[in-house]
Parts: sequence; structure tokens; C-alpha cells
Amino acid sequence: MPFLKGHGAENDFVIVPDPDGRVELPPATVARLCDRRAGIGGDGLLRVVRSALHPEAAAMAGEAEWFMDYRNGDGSIAEMCGNGIRVFARYLLRAGLAGSGDLAVATRAGIRRVHIAKDAADGTPGDITVDMGRAHLPGGEVTVSVGARAWRARNVSMGNPHAVAFVADLEHAGSLLAAPATAPEGAYPHGVNVEFVVDRGPRHVAVRVHERGSGETRACGTGACAVMVAAARRDGIDPAVTGSPATYTVDMPGGQLVITERVDGTVEMTGPAVIVAEGLVDPAWLDKE
Repeated sequence: MPFLKGHGAENDFVIVPDPDGRVELPPATVARLCDRRAGIGGDGLLRVVRSALHPEAAAMAGEAEWFMDYRNGDGSIAEMCGNGIRVFARYLLRAGLAGSGDLAVATRAGIRRVHIAKDAADGTPGDITVDMGRAHLPGGEVTVSVGARAWRARNVSMGNPHAVAFVADLEHAGSLLAAPATAPEGAYPHGVNVEFVVDRGPRHVAVRVHERGSGETRACGTGACAVMVAAARRDGIDPAVTGSPATYTVDMPGGQLVITERVDGTVEMTGPAVIVAEGLVDPAWLDKE
């Protein structure tokens, strides 16, 4: 089975090209591929399949030729991955399946519009901008806790769930090896991504994140978008009210993302995406239980 390895702001992924939808990837296989010691290693897996050939994406095939079948590092299925979709687009460009410019990608969270910037004169890959859709702000109070510390959090959905907590020090998030506790019980029946945020300056924040099914990651694209919207509302900024777009810079351990919320509520994310390797998985290893 061919594979590639890529990352967006050091949020890394195993990429499995499967244009005809023939590769079976049960959760245990995904987890083995993403294992950093016994497998290839990655925060998640991106399966590249034609929308028309995947039952969850067939209805979107008229708008988007390619479906991003995203899995978390533990093999569980996720709706969307912001850094992942940039890496997905970078793969399509590399494979000659898309060109620079505009591209539509089908995801479990719906169609996402992508713009691939042309490479710089020195060959540096251009950044990729993704239309991440609108943020939804469900009501109800949510609390996030790590050890003896607890914070009120903003509940934000970017097609997947996020709990955004503003803290005094990012070290207060602890090791993030285990998922932070959330309350009330049952608020997130399918798990949640938790972001811990500190201010760095005007419209500039830094974040650590625990991604459900993956643990702490070096960056999270949907998380950066959720943080930007939560920070803007905390700061009294709502582009739908002010009539002007708002842009925040979001620093994560693996790199920097720039997030803009438009007047119509659309959230755009801009950042890097790099392919670092490709090869073949040993069939004997792949078939081994």
C-alpha cells in the first residue's frame, strides 16, 4: 500500500492515496499506521478517495471530486481537520490531481473551499487558505479542568466540537497526555478538542490543544479557528455586527496560523503544508494482526 507523510504546522499525518475506494482501513490498522514507534507515525490519517466512490461523500461529488476521509490517530473517525485539509490539498497538487488556485474538498463536515497559493520564486511552497465554514456557538456553560484547576470554557463547533479556555499560563494545561475533564457530564458525548489560550498581544494568542483521539498535538487547524472566534467574542468583536472582518494570529507549538472571520461569518485559515516522504507499507506488516 503506498503512503506519504506530511504535516501542517507540525500536525502530522499519514496520507493513503485510494482514488478508487478499494483500501480497507479498520480502526486498528489506522492506529498501527499512526503509531510513532511501531508504525509510520502521525496525529491522524488522510485517505484520499474520489467522492463519487465513497458513500459518505457521493452526494457532494458534483461539487468536489475528492473526499478527505480523515481518521484520528486512534483510528476513530472525525468530521474535519484544518491542518489535515491543507496537507490533503498539498498532496493533490503534488500528485497532479489539482493545480494551484481554487479547489473544493468534500469532508464529513461538508464542502470546504481551498486556495493553494503559487510557490515563491525561491521554490518555497505557497501557503494554503481554507474556507472553514461558519463557527457555531452552542449555548450552555462548560467547564474544563486539569488537576485542581478549572476554567469556564467557550463551546465552539467548527464541524467538530471544541472547548476553549482562556488561562493565565499554558503550563496550567499540564501534560495533556490524558483528555482534560469537562463538565457537565454528557456535554460532549463523542469527546471534544480542548484548547488552552493565553494572550500574546492585540489579536495575537498562543494555544496548546488536546485533540480527541490523538492527545496533545503540535497544532490544530479547527482548534485555531475555534480559538479565534472565542477570542473575538471575548474582545467584543463580531464581524457580522461591526461590518468589518477580524483577523487573529494564532501561535501553536508547531507553527503559526492566521485566522480571519468574514462579515458573513465564514472563517478562513491560512498556513503551511508540507509533504516530507513517501513509500510503500510492507504487506507482511500490514496484514499482521
